[in-house]
Amino acid sequence: MEHEKFHYKTKEELKAKLEELKVTLPLSENLDVLKRPVQIGSKTAANAIAIQPMEGCDGTADGRPDALTLRRYDRFAKSGAGLIWAEAVAVVPEGRANPRQLWIHEENLADFQKFVADIKETCIRENGFEPIVIMQATHSGRYSKPQGTPAPLIAYNNPIFEGDNPISSDRILSDEYLFALEEKFAEAAKLAERAGFDGVDIKCCHRYLNSELLSAYTREGAFGGSLENRTRLLRHGVKNAMDATGKDFIVTSRLNVYDGFPHPYGFGVRPGAGTEVDLTEPLELIGRLHNELGMQLLDVTIGNPYFNPHVNRPYDNGPYVPDEHPLEGVARMYHCVGTVQKAYPDLKVISSGLSYLRQFSGNLAAGAIEQGYCTMAGFGREAFAYPQFANDLLHTGEMDARKCCIACGKCTELMRAGSTAGCVIRDPEYLPIYQRDVQGKK
Repeated sequence: MEHEKFHYKTKEELKAKLEELKVTLPLSENLDVLKRPVQIGSKTAANAIAIQPMEGCDGTADGRPDALTLRRYDRFAKSGAGLIWAEAVAVVPEGRANPRQLWIHEENLADFQKFVADIKETCIRENGFEPIVIMQATHSGRYSKPQGTPAPLIAYNNPIFEGDNPISSDRILSDEYLFALEEKFAEAAKLAERAGFDGVDIKCCHRYLNSELLSAYTREGAFGGSLENRTRLLRHGVKNAMDATGKDFIVTSRLNVYDGFPHPYGFGVRPGAGTEVDLTEPLELIGRLHNELGMQLLDVTIGNPYFNPHVNRPYDNGPYVPDEHPLEGVARMYHCVGTVQKAYPDLKVISSGLSYLRQFSGNLAAGAIEQGYCTMAGFGREAFAYPQFANDLLHTGEMDARKCCIACGKCTELMRAGSTAGCVIRDPEYLPIYQRDVQGKK
């Protein structure tokens, strides 16, 4: 069985399909809204386009950016995006998702300082402005693989993922470990500030450790059960990061507001309602981050790319055929993003899930901003495939369909194969890597 693939040549064809599906997406012809500068605390993004954190798995063994990392961010720096959200950077070595994941520590701080300085200098030279650059601080938790083989560190056992072969209970992280980890986020934030980043993301998405804790209903102790406990690591990590850095430094999060799994194993749902979206708890959490802690920027996402990737990155080709049209998945994403933005209008919300719309993703980005679904439009896979997309949107008002991401999933295949991730279709650097590390192992 296959679902219908993206084949829309005109916006009219796309709108007709949306009408047939009874799906609403905020599309606009006014792409000038993407040119609006966005004020985030004392800093200003030159426009409303953000590049999302897309991990390349191509750092060095000791966590420094390597040749492919530097190549990718040079392309992002030239893109014209006002905000560059750098990929996952581990805060502890055992929390790395692969042996090449970036990992910041005192011994490689100079490498990160040069990394950030080069991004900013390149963007100033090419585009005439300095971008805001955020560092994503992570602990990979369930998906930790620091030596290249699975070494999961989990919040609780989850039968949805583990089935009849549960992970040993000795891999469940203790409360003592998690309390100590709160301080590690502060240390990483301080290092990020010294490296020249404009802010740090206490990563809480896609079922990495912080995200998994949000659904730790069955866990006992200080980090499970109540919403207060399940959000403890995130809230304390954010507060510690704020306390450790200057007043102009941005402390934010990329946050899963919906997992796509039923209670008690999913966040953003309610008991007895299956996988139906219920943002009651996520909105309460965001209220505390924004109103109590003063968080001014939030990057909203949903789903788990390892298990239900159609939820957060709708595709034409993937590991299974979903029981919904990809456009329905895009609509779910924008329902979630829009609900957050409308609940907290003073919060700067970044959207996700744009790339599936290819050459029409700019129309969705503009419409989402224009109609109050978000403040900034975040592009992920698109930046791998088509790094100059932002300048094309800003200066020509359109994207070239021949350069767009085609939602084929090959970048994810590379990551899952333990290789370095990039666009196999549009970037010639990655085709031989794909042939060697994916096709060569089949």
